[in-house]
Amino acid sequence: MSKLFPQATMRDRAPYRFDIVGSFLRPEALKRARRQCACGDCSAEALHKVEDEEVLQLIAKEKAVGLPNVTDGEFRRTWWHLDFLFELLGVELIETEQYSTQFKATMHRPVTLKITDKIEFPKVHPFLNHFKALQEEADGYPVKFTIPSPSMLHLITCVRTPNPQLIERYAGNNDLLLADITAAYIDAVKAFYDAGCRILQLDDTSWGEFCSEEKRALYASQGVDVDATAKSYVKMLNDIRDAAPADMAVTMHICRGNFRSTWFSSGGYEPVAEILFGGCRVDGFFLEYDSDRAGDFKPLRFIKDQQVVLGLVTSKTGELESKEAIIERIKEAAQYVDINQLCLSPQCGFASTEEGNELTEEDQWKKLALIRSIVEEVWGSK
Repeated sequence: MSKLFPQATMRDRAPYRFDIVGSFLRPEALKRARRQCACGDCSAEALHKVEDEEVLQLIAKEKAVGLPNVTDGEFRRTWWHLDFLFELLGVELIETEQYSTQFKATMHRPVTLKITDKIEFPKVHPFLNHFKALQEEADGYPVKFTIPSPSMLHLITCVRTPNPQLIERYAGNNDLLLADITAAYIDAVKAFYDAGCRILQLDDTSWGEFCSEEKRALYASQGVDVDATAKSYVKMLNDIRDAAPADMAVTMHICRGNFRSTWFSSGGYEPVAEILFGGCRVDGFFLEYDSDRAGDFKPLRFIKDQQVVLGLVTSKTGELESKEAIIERIKEAAQYVDINQLCLSPQCGFASTEEGNELTEEDQWKKLALIRSIVEEVWGSK
């Protein structure tokens, strides 16, 4: 029993009181194999073998630190979002002069997405094999799988891109585009469920952008009705959540960018809180809250029955937070959301892209050990 919150209890389903966003720093052996494969010095089969070996080691470490569900660290992908999206039918990855968002670090390969045909989920998608491999490697332990939120495809091709030139099917028909994206994701959710997935996380930076007054003003100047777009994204998410089986946890992670420990937007959740927190029926929100760029907890007053996973521990630096300071912030959040609707995790993954953030593997495990100790103090242990 918690001494801080006598009514606080642990959870036996996702999202868990002690949780993670999903990605981990790529081990050097994996980075080396990827470089060799790109240069033709290593076969795809050899690379996959290294991936499998490194994921097995990662899972063992995740279990050892006490995580109630494990991920594959996103070791089998380059980007947190693009790898999934360009494998959808009707979507292509193309080279571009400039990446669609500007970080404070240099992107090594500017690319973006282009819609070339009707958007559908293919019968064979690489991420289904990624999930099946993770499930087998976890050997019965609960696993979580992460994919980009459906809004990311629309955001990249229609919002971040001024005057988007869409194919005839979608030109002047935004509703059809959103409907096709939704249908593709419903098919994806069904495919992952049939493969055994019971914890699916949708990663999303669109809401971080919609929190930014600067981004909102930019998009409005380009003719985008940001609030209307936000409401359409919530509808997509709700349609997908409603189509998912009841025993599948569907959560969403929101951040303001995470590349080599940098970001691309700032702003508290207030501009989107009522639309998102008050209207989106996902099972839980993983929310960036590690710096003043994310604002205060007041927007959480719109939360209904969703779980809120507080990202109070940063994944961007190796400096270890004060346990007492994190507990005080949890107390602040509990003024707006019941303590039994709160959980704790890092603010984002440790490596949203294969480059990874500016901290060490030892740092990332110390961060998770700290989170576990805080969770046990606040919510008790099993």
